[in-house]
Amino acid sequence: MSPDLWVPGAAEPSLDDFVARVLRAIERYTQTHTAARTHVEVELGDGQRLTLRSLSGEPGYGFLTLAVHPEEEDDPELVIVPVGAIRRIALGPADETRRPGFALPEKEGPGSAA
Repeated sequence: MSPDLWVPGAAEPSLDDFVARVLRAIERYTQTHTAARTHVEVELGDGQRLTLRSLSGEPGYGFLTLAVHPEEEDDPELVIVPVGAIRRIALGPADETRRPGFALPEKEGPGSAA
């Protein structure tokens, strides 16, 4: 399937909407499973697997920022990738000693500053 496919009547794909939907899926998984946090792993098109701490739609223009749990001391903490480079996103229960968890963004309440 081509990422450039246009369907009449369909809205332009939104990177912010994609990120919001992924975050909602992680939140739903966390609420419906026994672990306090969710382990999130992203597999890129080249086969590389990254364990996520968080996900952001920045810088935009088709790119996402993945905050990762580095495996080695010299591994990067932030990786900016084109959204099309993501092959799959896997969710499972976190175990902070072996499978670190994902930090969902805090909810903004009525008294929160935007």
